Amino acid sequence: MQSQFVDSQAIEIQSAMCNLEPSFMESDNLVVEADSTIEPTRFYTRFEDSMELYTDAHTVAKYLDTHQGWFCRCAHPMAAQPLGENGYSLVIGRFGAFGYEVEPKIGLELLPQDCGVYRIHTIPIPDYVAPGYEVDYKAVMELLEVPTDGLTITRVQWQLDLTVYLRFPKFIYKLPKSAIQNTGDRLLAQIVRQVSRRLTHKVQEDFHTTLGLPLPKKARKKG
Repeated sequence: MQSQFVDSQAIEIQSAMCNLEPSFMESDNLVVEADSTIEPTRFYTRFEDSMELYTDAHTVAKYLDTHQGWFCRCAHPMAAQPLGENGYSLVIGRFGAFGYEVEPKIGLELLPQDCGVYRIHTIPIPDYVAPGYEVDYKAVMELLEVPTDGLTITRVQWQLDLTVYLRFPKFIYKLPKSAIQNTGDRLLAQIVRQVSRRLTHKVQEDFHTTLGLPLPKKARKKG
């Protein structure tokens, strides 16, 4: 009987959260608030992906190094604002379930490249206190030039380790911890895939357009 109860609770929380899409519309006040007296739940995902830019690695590096010219416009519809010399504050979108909503806002610093290797990590946003969550973002990006017949391709490969500490309202903790943990991890991975896919496509288009290069059909967005 206990097992059936836990399974039904897991299905309930999964169905309510797994199909969420980020919303970039202006939000009202949150319906309920997180309980600051409860230890946050840790969610984690590792994500690896790559994109291909159709020129040499040196040209790609020059484009990536001048992120002040492309980061904010490629991040849209996420709201991005410059933060210092190499940083940005970024509003990911609005997510919610069970009457609880959160609009993650994080500070990211794009460190200068080191021999073709780029690193991105979280930085504090001045005068901002995240309501009920903390984010630890660590990404490594590397350029790999791939010569082919009559065409030079640079593959941009990256690996992201993302940890989110989230405090929920008390009533959510009445659900089984395993259901909250498993569903949260899956939802975090889903959000990362969606945002990465959208951002990758925009950077590919922006790069080739900015440099006046044709974007090969196989690099175009499908569907």
